[in-house]
Amino acid sequence: MLGLDVNVPDSWTWESLIEAGTQIALVVLLAVLILWGARRAIRRVVKRATQGSQRDRRPGAGERRKQRAQALGDLLNSVVTLVIAGVALVTVLGVAGVPIAPLLTSAGILGIALGFGAQTLVKDYLAGIFMILEDQYGVGDWIDMGDAGGEVEAVSLRVTRLRDTEGTVWYVRNGEVLRVGNQSQGWARSVLDVTVAYDTDIDRVCGVLAEVAHEMFVDPEYQGIVLEEPEVWGVNELAKDGVVVRVAIKTAPLKQWATTRELRARVKNRFDAEGIEIPRSFLTGVAPS
Repeated sequence: MLGLDVNVPDSWTWESLIEAGTQIALVVLLAVLILWGARRAIRRVVKRATQGSQRDRRPGAGERRKQRAQALGDLLNSVVTLVIAGVALVTVLGVAGVPIAPLLTSAGILGIALGFGAQTLVKDYLAGIFMILEDQYGVGDWIDMGDAGGEVEAVSLRVTRLRDTEGTVWYVRNGEVLRVGNQSQGWARSVLDVTVAYDTDIDRVCGVLAEVAHEMFVDPEYQGIVLEEPEVWGVNELAKDGVVVRVAIKTAPLKQWATTRELRARVKNRFDAEGIEIPRSFLTGVAPS
């Protein structure tokens, strides 16, 4: 079908069969040995990378690096197996008398055709490789990919699986990701905007907010969660219904939302005790225009 002429001798002799069989057996044995050695070397590299990750004290960093090393190890194993098997197959065909040049030409044409047809797949895999190498995100991270966002449940070379706050599972092809916002790396920030009436003493409000935030900082329950002394950034906006004052707290990754909820509750209780008024539109859930 491919126009290949197999150069098979007119009459096979026992000597030629034994010689060809011996050469083929040697090629196969050599390929197996090379493949075994290559895979062993890859396992050692992956193991060394996994053990080295234990020196990184960031929360979850060791597990993330372990997953990254294993994913790259699987990729290298697949590539090495494909290359060695392909070379061995071509060599065996040459020993058997099959002309290699037409076969390689046909395989090249077929490879080009498949390459054009699988551009999207190749794009996804390449993006996945760089994503893993650069450690952009990992399992357990909370990320924003634009149209989809949530907690990362699985990462592969082709797709990333997310679950959002409503429980919906999103499958995002790596090649379609143009930007990623990771809310889980290093540290996070809890930012709370508090609106007070225009006739309220702003200096007093800032002082109360600083005291409430400081109480959370020294609270033993929030040790390791609130990382630094909170900051009151002051007036952030002059809104229609009041003055917006902003307070910020640096927190551990993924703890910013719980910290904001607790801070909001403490501010509300303290404002009630201090007699500081919050505009009614915000108490009733009516957002300012």
